[in-house]
Amino acid sequence: MEAQMEAQVTEARPRDREATRRRILDAARQLFGEHGYEQVTVRMIASAAGANIALVGRYFGSKAGLFGAVLAGEPSVRRVFEGDPATLPRRLAEYAAERLHHDPESPILRTLERSANHPEIAELVGERLRSAVLNPLAAQLPGADTYARARMATAVFLGIGAMRRRLGPEPPTPADVERLTAVFEACLAEY
Repeated sequence: MEAQMEAQVTEARPRDREATRRRILDAARQLFGEHGYEQVTVRMIASAAGANIALVGRYFGSKAGLFGAVLAGEPSVRRVFEGDPATLPRRLAEYAAERLHHDPESPILRTLERSANHPEIAELVGERLRSAVLNPLAAQLPGADTYARARMATAVFLGIGAMRRRLGPEPPTPADVERLTAVFEACLAEY
């Protein structure tokens, strides 16, 4: 009987761990999205998740590690890179023009825009930029210097986000899309 109870407890633990981990991630996503990285504490996250504060450290290592885990689950621009390489500049232009008008849909990506230079997460942000944008875009490009070309196109995206944050959103026009298409063609061209 005791062995049977021990087996049941042992079987339940992995599910509880995963459920607790998921609750912590969900709480962190919500709090980071609402308040930004700087304003959220590990204690706030643990409380919102109904978990012991020590579990955040056990599962994620640190607040920055938890932010990295949340960030890894967020949408990326990769879907824009997929498709006919000949129409890639136009797809990038349409995506960029949409960013002129709207903040990123994800509250975490909005937080990322505000907190990218925070010393605790700067390295995570750089890695996310490389893994979610630069490397996948470079992989779609033929020829030489693919990373350098992807870097130029990414700089355009980052500049658009910075402009929208400082000047406010503006609805894109068809001419904006045409201009951005020409910019992305120039960024991605092999010289």
